[in-house]
Amino acid sequence: MATTTKKELIDRISEETQIRRSDVKRAVQSFLDHVINELGRGNRLEFRDFGVFEIKERAPRLAQNPKTLERVQVPAKRTVKFKLGRLMRQSLDGEIVIDPSQDSDDE
Repeated sequence: MATTTKKELIDRISEETQIRRSDVKRAVQSFLDHVINELGRGNRLEFRDFGVFEIKERAPRLAQNPKTLERVQVPAKRTVKFKLGRLMRQSLDGEIVIDPSQDSDDE
């Protein structure tokens, strides 16, 4: 399995859309910043057919250090959960292939 970086995605989007790389980079970074800010405020983010990001509270628990077998109290914390949307699930199951060069008006 290969890893795709933000830089590589920005380069692909710039090539496909003929938008300057610096403009694409600024838009992608702004999008990511907004996602982080919204989740930080405790808001749920829903992108139809893509998926949903939401904050989940993890309860405090008692864990064990595997090396020393010492019991350690793990405090409660907030984490992000991602639930797949319909198109992403279908794509991962191999049912459909998404062509990123085609425009989609869905939000």
